[in-house]
Amino acid sequence: MRRKVNSSNGFMAESSVKKKRKAGARALAYIALGAVLIVLCAWASIPFAIPITLQLFGVFCCLELLGGRNGTIAIAVYLALGAAGLPVFAGFVGGFGALVGVTGGYLWGMLAIGLLYWLGTAAAGTRTAVRAALLIAGLLVCYAIGTVWFMNVQSLSGSKVGLWAALGSCVLPFIPFDLAKLVGAMLIAKRIKPHIGSAA
Repeated sequence: MRRKVNSSNGFMAESSVKKKRKAGARALAYIALGAVLIVLCAWASIPFAIPITLQLFGVFCCLELLGGRNGTIAIAVYLALGAAGLPVFAGFVGGFGALVGVTGGYLWGMLAIGLLYWLGTAAAGTRTAVRAALLIAGLLVCYAIGTVWFMNVQSLSGSKVGLWAALGSCVLPFIPFDLAKLVGAMLIAKRIKPHIGSAA
């Protein structure tokens, strides 16, 4: 009788390990797809001083579809690809220079959105209202990081820019577009999420 129990326990343990490996491989695949999605969204851009792109739409989709942890990892992978020199940023730009350039703060701000969403959903749950509030808060943090960064880089280059001037050129014109991206990502993720289930 003991042998049967032990054999059964061993089979269950082996089965559990296989399931974990399969889930881990699936998660890695989705993280990779999430990073690719952000790349594709970044390439869809309208050139301005700060390009209008679908980058944030990709970020919001990753977080909504993959969850805080995997979504944030996908964002980090995207930034790492850009830092390595691949042309994954808006305007087919790549290299570490883009991350420390005048608009680099907005790229780092995307990672801040992910981290805030990850921590927030872990602490407060994943209800729709909570997720929406966290994405909006993350967007505001992204604006703040990007604007301060923009002002500092401009100042270092000898072109000092005031706060209102920076907000007027880097933030205010983009708010309606970014909120539309946020709402669109949540609606699309709501339709797609049931089809990927625990893969996220």
